[in-house]
Amino acid sequence: MTQTQPDPVLAGYRASIDNIDAALIHMLAERFRITKAVGEYKAKTALPASDPGREERQIARLRKLAEDAQLDPDFGEKFIRFIIDEVIRHHVQAAEAK
Repeated sequence: MTQTQPDPVLAGYRASIDNIDAALIHMLAERFRITKAVGEYKAKTALPASDPGREERQIARLRKLAEDAQLDPDFGEKFIRFIIDEVIRHHVQAAEAK
């Protein structure tokens, strides 16, 4: 069955999803601007690229936030681990460029 008229309810949901996606991208961009500065600082001061203790504390904190927000905490952990891994990669690159 082909619809000739767009479904206004579906269009409204999709518009909200598009807005959220845009906000997520902007938030990630801001986060990576800050973590880039952290990586440059770490490289300049000869600090290690990763901080396993902080990473584990962050993961535990964000798992709790996910639970409180009724988001699957396993998904939340996978998401933040992906970000952390990318940040560490950037920090390693900053240290190597030093």
